Amino acid sequence: MIELNKIYQAKQKIADFAIKTPFTHSSFLSELCQASVYLKNENLQITGAYKIRGAYNKIANLNLEQKKAGVIAASAGNHAQGVAISAKKFDIEAIIVMPESTPLLKVSATKNLGAKVILKGDNFDEAYIFATNYAKEHGLVFIHPFEDEFVMAGQGTLMLEMLDDVSDLDTIIIPVGGGGLISGVASAAKQINPNIKIIGVSAKGAPAMYESFHSKKAKNSKSVRTIADGIAVRDVNSVNLNIILESVDEFVQVDDKEIANAVLFLLEKHKIIVEGAGASAVAALLHHKINLKDSKKIGVILSGGNIDVQMLNIIIEKGLSKAHRKMKINVTLIDKPGALLELTDSLKSANANIIKIDYDRFSTQLDYGDAMISITLETKGREHQEEVRKILNDKGFNFTESI
Repeated sequence: MIELNKIYQAKQKIADFAIKTPFTHSSFLSELCQASVYLKNENLQITGAYKIRGAYNKIANLNLEQKKAGVIAASAGNHAQGVAISAKKFDIEAIIVMPESTPLLKVSATKNLGAKVILKGDNFDEAYIFATNYAKEHGLVFIHPFEDEFVMAGQGTLMLEMLDDVSDLDTIIIPVGGGGLISGVASAAKQINPNIKIIGVSAKGAPAMYESFHSKKAKNSKSVRTIADGIAVRDVNSVNLNIILESVDEFVQVDDKEIANAVLFLLEKHKIIVEGAGASAVAALLHHKINLKDSKKIGVILSGGNIDVQMLNIIIEKGLSKAHRKMKINVTLIDKPGALLELTDSLKSANANIIKIDYDRFSTQLDYGDAMISITLETKGREHQEEVRKILNDKGFNFTESI
């Protein structure tokens, strides 16, 4: 494990740069889990994610010669911004290698912080290989996102802050990609109180660390595919795996649907915007993936909030449909005056709010003289949608539903 003294030193190093984020009580999750649940809001960090802690601590500990050489990092986004803003603070040149699939939001944010961005590879691991080779060729200092003691010590400051706010925490739930965050947090927790239970959560689409934990040896994945791009790591490194095997008590997985549900839950219930990785720990709670029998005070880390706006929109739209709060119907009408009014009056009687309507009379699938009306409705749940269907059937409308 990372020495506790190094984590306390990191806390002092980052104190004037990274902010101490809120650690807020969640009444909704507390009721669900029958325990007191607290959320560590790293989505409110300066760069929108916890990564700034480790990146700043690492760069702050470089010697003068290393700082003059400049730094390089590989990242899907959050570590990139952490390195970029930290390098800017010390007036150091920074190059960030990002996967080609990185959301535009994270690419633009990294560039805006003064770093040069190179897009390379289909995933983090391919970007990582390119970055390490580039570092050797150009004499740059490589800032590893997780396999580095200074980085892990910086991430471990999260645990110190949580215990400052709630001293008797007994369970910590942490998103896991490469393992830097959980390595630092678990190291701090177990040295302060060995009885604190540490639970890791990974995305099902990036299973390497989960499978390695359960098999007790490194098992890399052939590919990764998940909306939680912040924890989409293909390969496992032995340094972080050894710390995890030593200090983590339980390791679970959540799939993309469960992650999306957690993103929507946090947005709607807590007014908190998080990315997929940031919501993964909450997803594990919402979908009962963890045995919380002996847990009384639970800390949950929301690791970041840098979600692409388009992805957020997709999650919201699919979530509303899944919750029966939105439905789309396609109705074939005779194309004559008053036909549409009769349909909308029927929907009005069902108390269904029309939020979008399209009128098509030119489709080759329609008979001459017919029109297809596509209507998106705002509804109040499964029973309300059944009422809409009944009224349309009773009125004799020919309709289908689409997702």
